[in-house]
Amino acid sequence: MTIRTLPALLALLAGLGTGLALAENSTKVPGFTIHHNAITTDQLAPDVARSYGIQRSRNRGLLNVSVVKDAPGATGTPVTATVKATSRNLQGLIREIAMREVRDGTAVYYLGEFPVEHAETLNFAVQVRPEGGTTSYTAELSQEFFTR
Repeated sequence: MTIRTLPALLALLAGLGTGLALAENSTKVPGFTIHHNAITTDQLAPDVARSYGIQRSRNRGLLNVSVVKDAPGATGTPVTATVKATSRNLQGLIREIAMREVRDGTAVYYLGEFPVEHAETLNFAVQVRPEGGTTSYTAELSQEFFTR
């Protein structure tokens, strides 16, 4: 498996449905689409996790965000952005999630790891400001994690 397989793996996981602890969403904002999903890191293949320096564990989550500039009649163009993320559990505990940029050819995405507990629901707020832009956009997603 090569380093280019993480985006493909995350896309594959998104298509597997509710059997996995996974949320796959996208948020349309003026001129861009923000793609975002969350999984437990034990769902990553060991060599993929190792390639990206991700600790595999059923008690660790991974937030994946990418920003695509819309293009009529095309899939769009990945763009760099300033990405900040927080999670809030049902008890109201808010955690900042450190996001790091990963480039893979023309793809650009942002990864952040965080702890999760069994049957924990996290509500994520992702703030994105595309490079060169003056406007920040917020995308939200919610995910319940099953770690047993």
